[in-house]
Amino acid sequence: MSHRKAQNLEIDNLDIQILSILMKNATTPYTEIAKELIVSGGTIHVRMKKLEEMGVIKGASLEVDPQKLGYDITAFLGIFLEKGSQYNEAVKQLKTVKEIVELHYTTGSYSIFAKIVCHDTTHLREVLNEQIQGVKGIQRTETFISLEESIRRQITLE
Repeated sequence: MSHRKAQNLEIDNLDIQILSILMKNATTPYTEIAKELIVSGGTIHVRMKKLEEMGVIKGASLEVDPQKLGYDITAFLGIFLEKGSQYNEAVKQLKTVKEIVELHYTTGSYSIFAKIVCHDTTHLREVLNEQIQGVKGIQRTETFISLEESIRRQITLE
């Protein structure tokens, strides 16, 4: 794999290997990674700190299954704004809707595309009618209910 440059700091093959391991399982101990890659635990720690400072690593989080917590509906929402200039204000208001788990500024038909999770269709209707469609600047929305998530993954670095 060729060397990559980011913010004038190099990301080498060891960095890519470390990232690949942790992207598969973020709880892998540094000592285990070091043993697998035949380097010291200190090297892994230094490399991780460098990758964090470069902004390559944005953080670590715990992934939960929303369905097991009673969120049975995943929907995608195409949002039409009255004017593109209302984007920043609309996003500011949409950030308060806790059911929105992803939000993207897009090209194409929609100004904004969102992923939302709800308990059921009643909850979805309430979120749409009482929260999202009341946001200043939103002209209308189109909702797509997901029947199944078939692929969910990080990018592959190898």
